[in-house]
This record gives sequence, structure tokens and C-alpha cells, in this order.
Amino acid sequence: MKIGIPAETRPGETRVAATPETVKKMSAGGNQVLVQAGAGQRASYTDEAYAAAGATVVSDAAQVYGQAELILKVQAPDAGELPQLRPGQILLGMLNPFDADGLEKLAATGVTGFALEAAPRITRAQSLDVLSSQANIAGYKAVIVAADHYGRFMPMLMTAAGTVKAARVVVLGAGVAGLQAIATAKRLGAVVEASDVRPAAKEQIESLGAKFIDVPFETDEEREIAQGTGGYARPMPAAWMARQAALVAERCKQADIVITTALIPGRPAPVLVSEETVAGMKPGSVIVDLAVERGGNCPLSRPDEVVDANGVKIVGYTNLAARVATDASALYARNLLDFMKLVVAKDGALDIQREDEIVAACMVCDAQRVLRSR
Repeated sequence: MKIGIPAETRPGETRVAATPETVKKMSAGGNQVLVQAGAGQRASYTDEAYAAAGATVVSDAAQVYGQAELILKVQAPDAGELPQLRPGQILLGMLNPFDADGLEKLAATGVTGFALEAAPRITRAQSLDVLSSQANIAGYKAVIVAADHYGRFMPMLMTAAGTVKAARVVVLGAGVAGLQAIATAKRLGAVVEASDVRPAAKEQIESLGAKFIDVPFETDEEREIAQGTGGYARPMPAAWMARQAALVAERCKQADIVITTALIPGRPAPVLVSEETVAGMKPGSVIVDLAVERGGNCPLSRPDEVVDANGVKIVGYTNLAARVATDASALYARNLLDFMKLVVAKDGALDIQREDEIVAACMVCDAQRVLRSR
């Protein structure tokens, strides 16, 4: 089979869907791998490294799309790439299964598309869980970005000139990104508190050395909803949200850095840090909003901007994983390689296991039909 890796074209996207490591493994399986020249450049993977791994480096995307039977991408094809897709091609990537309009356009090309974000949260799918691999990187980078914008030290320091207090960090949302943010902030010496609607998160938060911001449940309904679905949080009742907002506002006003990571699949991001809360925060404090692409956990966040709200910096960088391009690409490429085992046989022939629950969950379009829009 011919497998194609075009360069990503969306602004700010520095990742690549295959690395020399995964190309070598694909080539060893009897596949011919076509890599567009420069596809890995922004992730520090050279054309020479791809060629040494067994890939054929071609000059432009047209050759990749024109020859390959299976296309590997990071993000969904944009308007300029869609016309290059051919009926019968297989496309793997983060295709945004919640974008109904985008899926309609993709389906119209006749490709069979697999959105890896839609993989079920089951043990067997962990090795191909692109959301977790990229969120892990985003959580790490969020703390590094916050430290860069924070005008003081993170750890406590005792010097001849006096003692510097440790920064106080509040992390809102303890999914994959939030837990990595907690771990990274602790490594940098900060005092960390964290909040999450799911009761199970308390043990995880405390195991990383942070203090759990506990919002008690007053009804069985609140407790049941807080369990979440498939590893994700669910929208909480208004009464619980009001109690959480009050407690979070109090903690944020005492914090030096706030990192918000709360997302609910297919829904706008919940507001966790209100304008009133920001107004009460200390000048020089920093908010990093990882949910800015879904409207933000703070209404003052702006995509890819740093907003100064009376001395409080609100960082709304999107696609933080792309700011750690080399490792983000390496992990993502391995995710794709593991998924390929479900659609490509050991001899390199196409073999889509349609009855497999992971394949069925990820297949978003086939034969010019949208199969699901989440």
C-alpha cells in the first residue's frame, strides 16, 4: 500500500503525522511511504531522516494525494486540500467529529475518513488515544507558558537578599491536561490547588501533591452527574455550578497562576473564571485558558492573544501541543500507527475491520455519506 504524509497547511500547525521512527515501521510492513518535502521541518524532522527510514520524499502535496491510497494527517484537510482527495482514499487524522459542515465537505470527496478523537475510552484504545497524548503535552506547555508570562519565580527561594515565596497555582479541570499541569507546576516548585467535578479526580490530584478544592454535593443527582461519561465530565446542575463558582473565585483571587482545562465534548466550554473574578485577582497574576477554542473557561480569553485585564494576563494560545512539535508529533505518529493496525493487514493490504468498536466509532464518512456528526 502507498501511504502519504502531506505537510500540514493550517496556520500555526507545526506537527507532522509521521516521523522517521513510524515511517521505518510502515516501510518494514511492505508499504511505500510518500512524504512531502519539508513536511517534518517545523517539528525538526528532516527530509534526509525520512529518506533514511525508507520513505520516498516527493516535491509537493499533489504527488502525495495523487499516488497514496492512505493519507495520514494531523488536522482535517482545509479548503485547498479537499479537491486533492480522491474517492476511495482512506484518511486518518483529527478530523473534528463535531464539525458537521466540515464532515459534509469531506464526505463529498468520496474518501473514507477516520477521526481518531472519536475513539472510545476503553483500555484497548489507550495506545491510539490522540486526545490524551496531545492534551498531556498541552498541560505541560500551559505551565511553561504561564511561568514565562509570570513576572516572578515559581519555587520558594531563600537568598541573601531575602526569601521569595512560592507561586500559588490553581488548576481547574483534572483531566489529562490538568493532571499534567499539576505535575509540572509541582516540579517547578509551586504550591498547587486543583478542582474537578468528578469525585474520582480527588485521589489523582492529591497523589500529585496538590490540594483538592472540594465542592460538596448536596443531592444524589449532583453526585451521579459528577461521575461523568466515558471519562469525560458532564454539565453540572446550576446550583452546584454556583457553589463551585464562589469557591473558585475565592481561590483564584489568592492565586498567582490559574490554568483552566475544562472541556465537555461537543459543547461550549463552561465559564469557570468570570470577569468579576478576574477583576479581583492580583496584578501580575496569569490565567492560561486551554479551552479558548471552545469559547474559553474565561469570557475575557481571546484565541491566540494575551489579554491584559487590569494587570492580569490572560493567555489564550490555541494548539499548545504544536508548540512542542517534536514530541507532539512523535506521540501522535505512534497513535496513528497503532490505529493503522485496525485498517491495514500485516502484509500491507487494506483490511478495514468495520465490526471493530474502535473502527466503527472513528469512521465519520464513507462512500460520500457522513456516518456520524457528534
